[in-house]
Amino acid sequence: MAAESLAALLETVGSYIYKIVVFSVVMVAGIAVSMLIRRMIRRTLEFSQFPHTVVDIASKMVYYLLVALAGVIALGVAGFDVTGFAFAGSLIGVALGFASQTVASNFFSGLFLYFDKPLKPGDMVELPDLGIMGVVEDITLFSTRITTLDGLKVRIPNESIFRSVIKNLYSHQARRVEYLVGISYSSDIDVARETIFRILEDHPWVLAEPKPVVYVEELGDSAVVLRVIFWTPSTKWLRVRWELLEKIKKALDEAGVEIPFPQRVVWLRLPEAGAASLGVSGRIGGEGLLAETGEGA
Repeated sequence: MAAESLAALLETVGSYIYKIVVFSVVMVAGIAVSMLIRRMIRRTLEFSQFPHTVVDIASKMVYYLLVALAGVIALGVAGFDVTGFAFAGSLIGVALGFASQTVASNFFSGLFLYFDKPLKPGDMVELPDLGIMGVVEDITLFSTRITTLDGLKVRIPNESIFRSVIKNLYSHQARRVEYLVGISYSSDIDVARETIFRILEDHPWVLAEPKPVVYVEELGDSAVVLRVIFWTPSTKWLRVRWELLEKIKKALDEAGVEIPFPQRVVWLRLPEAGAASLGVSGRIGGEGLLAETGEGA
């Protein structure tokens, strides 16, 4: 009996030692393959000029997933029962899937943003769907940080940005600026045009090519509407737009070109005797009713 028990014990110990050796060999091979794949992914992402943080996180995630898979495979090859591991792993996977759905969505949205490259740090962007406009400060795998024009730092999930319309104001080197300038019908169109051209030519950030254009857009109810078109570097667009509109207004005032307010001429019908004695004529402008009366008023 003692010999049989000793033989059974040795057989059991030998079986476990065999399983441990097989598990170790398969596990070492799995780790080696995981490290090789990790290096390949890392080099591929670095060659694609992904940021260092993105490369590091992505390569580590792939590496640990492959090591975990290698562990399960090694247990199965060594003869261990992996049914319980598979069941527990499936439950954990389902739970993590529901819990990390938003995280995964932001992660993949971040990858798509890196591949598509609709924006990058330093760009001035507008997100109309989110009501945000500002300068991109940083883009990570899960979120993007933008400093708005009023100085607020906003962290936006990548999923929201990926689904939004993105207007990159710096995507091209030059951007067009347009104004509509109304002048009175009594003002000289040529004088107004020459004055505006002079202001545009004197500004250092107005491009010579494409050439600025000033033309009559419309004969409005109260004004002759001129459309002013010129180009400026995208990085200076907002500043130039603000500056030149003020300078054009001041220059037109100095040149004697009137920029009228909306006005209407109103004729007052009075009894003939009263009209003859009063001699009333009136006009309604931006200040209200202006009336002139004769000597009998």
